[in-house]
Amino acid sequence: MNNKLLFSTKSERNFFVKIIIPSIIVFLFFSQNSYAQYPTTKVKGKFEVYTDSLKQVEYTNVFPIWGQQAYKKGFDIPYPTGIMVNYMYLKQGLLVENLQLGLQTKNVDIPLTPVDFIEFGDNYSSAHSIMVRPDIWVFPFLNVYGILGYGQSTTEVNLTYPIELQSIVEQSVRTAGFGITAAGGIGPVWIALDTNLSWNKPELLEDAVKVSTFGLRVGHNFVYKHKPYRNFGVWVGAMKMKLGSETVGEVKIGDIFPQEVFDRAAEIESNYYDWLNSLNPNNPIDAIKIEKANEILTPIVDRIASADGESIIRYGLDKKAKSEWNGIIGAQFQYNKNWMFRTEAGVIGDRKSLLLSINYRFLL
Repeated sequence: MNNKLLFSTKSERNFFVKIIIPSIIVFLFFSQNSYAQYPTTKVKGKFEVYTDSLKQVEYTNVFPIWGQQAYKKGFDIPYPTGIMVNYMYLKQGLLVENLQLGLQTKNVDIPLTPVDFIEFGDNYSSAHSIMVRPDIWVFPFLNVYGILGYGQSTTEVNLTYPIELQSIVEQSVRTAGFGITAAGGIGPVWIALDTNLSWNKPELLEDAVKVSTFGLRVGHNFVYKHKPYRNFGVWVGAMKMKLGSETVGEVKIGDIFPQEVFDRAAEIESNYYDWLNSLNPNNPIDAIKIEKANEILTPIVDRIASADGESIIRYGLDKKAKSEWNGIIGAQFQYNKNWMFRTEAGVIGDRKSLLLSINYRFLL
């Protein structure tokens, strides 16, 4: 089969080859002996009656494949299909490069123009979202899921040169994607690898932003003494998130700048022209700055000074997470084989996150 029919870009093919295939191979190896599954628990011998009942189960469902063998070995596997609803909060630093700006007014139409000399301070992106995640355990060690979500994001960008200026953009975001979780047991602990690919479409951007995520978790499940089907799991791990770098969009001036900018309009205009007049046109570097400033920055500053909130700023830039990796801790309470409740927090590194989740599982 021609893989170009399955993957639209080289990066998506590399994602599949480098992450998904090795994950499956590794956990096929682990699971030959354990049939372990996150959050599957092998019930210890002290629950002899419950263990014997598991070994007697006649499992007739199609999924997970090898489910019967897992039961015969005394593993209490979750129901194969489920729907998870997640609330997610995330805040992370952003690095911005290769900025381009354009402007559209009633009388002016300036295309995207590179302004590489602009310098940035600390920039942040935060989001609140609700995700729905249907999933199915294809094997006792391999879960496949989809992602559908909607949320609100806030992006704060701080310019430090040639003038100090803050931009805050709030917008809705729609998300769709897919992923896999592969899991295996080693002694008393389980290990889970999770990877997904999603497309996030902010309302003000022309194209969706592709985000790839990879997570590694190591944990242990504690089984309730008198109710072996009930357990409490804890884990630690790490997560990597990579953003699609290129961003192109447009937004009204009134929507991109907070009121504080318009309150300081006279000060901003004065500082800008002080900087512009300080440049030496006989210096080749300064001459380029003067040309670019007069082409695009001066018209934008003039719009701010006149409190024109309806003019449209076009922008293009390259962005990436300030830190791709962060540490995570989490816990899950399985009340019974239908209901599971989970929380997870990103606590180490630049990225901070909080996940609250409820999962309903069932037999088809």
